[in-house]
Amino acid sequence: MTATTVATTATSSRTAAATGGTPALVVVAHGSRDPRALSTVRALLDRVRALRPALPVHLGHVELNEPLLPDTLTALGDGAAVLVPLLLSRGHHVKRDIPDMAAASPARTRVAAPLGPHPLLVNALHARLTEAGWPTHPGPDHAVVLASAGSRDPESRADTARTADALAARLGVPVVPAYASAATPTVPEAVRALTARGHRRVAVASCFTAPGRFATECTAAAPWIASAPLGTHPSMARLLLHRYDETLMKDGAMKRRALATP
Repeated sequence: MTATTVATTATSSRTAAATGGTPALVVVAHGSRDPRALSTVRALLDRVRALRPALPVHLGHVELNEPLLPDTLTALGDGAAVLVPLLLSRGHHVKRDIPDMAAASPARTRVAAPLGPHPLLVNALHARLTEAGWPTHPGPDHAVVLASAGSRDPESRADTARTADALAARLGVPVVPAYASAATPTVPEAVRALTARGHRRVAVASCFTAPGRFATECTAAAPWIASAPLGTHPSMARLLLHRYDETLMKDGAMKRRALATP
């Protein structure tokens, strides 16, 4: 998508915001050299638009793909927007990169929380595992490695651990978080640890929003089944809208408290 196209599609958002209308939803993806990632993200945004046709929905990337987030925000002018990271935990992109890009733009923005942890994320993870062959009634020899990108940020690892705990509660089996980079254990290390504890059926749950190098590498390390990336699962579209709505509700509550303060 070119900058001209971004500018054209942003016109309705800018007009609505200028007249006090609905803030635009800007989904912020990381970006990938894998062409499947961009097509997956675009398809996911189509699902979001189908759920809420009147909401202006735009895409911006942190890096690697167009449109880049600064270009998307520039095209919105001084309109209002909620930026929802298409990221599954806190980390440098959520805490620094996206807010910095937002602050440098003319748009009036709020930045939402990342998608995880959240029950809707667990829904999508469970569904993808089921599609890959996860049984309805797993036994004591079953376990899962929750594979994610990884981060040096301890809050990111805490978020992934919380998602793993929630998935374990859903499945009734141990779920160990593991990482493709920047953190330990790696997926092969987690698989070996679970195997050593007697788990002969170890699945890898792909905690990735779209296909890419990390997702491919983690899938290759699976000794049994591996789920597909979360992609366009309906729960992902609902979760993006939930984070958008949640941010607007919090913003409204803060404004009401400020007006009520003598």
